[in-house]
Amino acid sequence: MNTNRVKQILSSSADIEVKYNGASVWIDKVNEDGTTATVHLRGPLEERTIVEINELVEE
Repeated sequence: MNTNRVKQILSSSADIEVKYNGASVWIDKVNEDGTTATVHLRGPLEERTIVEINELVEE
């Protein structure tokens, strides 16, 4: 995925499924460096992780 697509997903009201390493995640924000994003797993856990944007996959 690229930074522009992540920003589009963040600004969309649609529920767009995004995966990281096969796990479904919510994108919280694009980080200032423009190459990473903060995400957390869908579900009860709120643990946030910083990941490379190019490792996110839109389903």
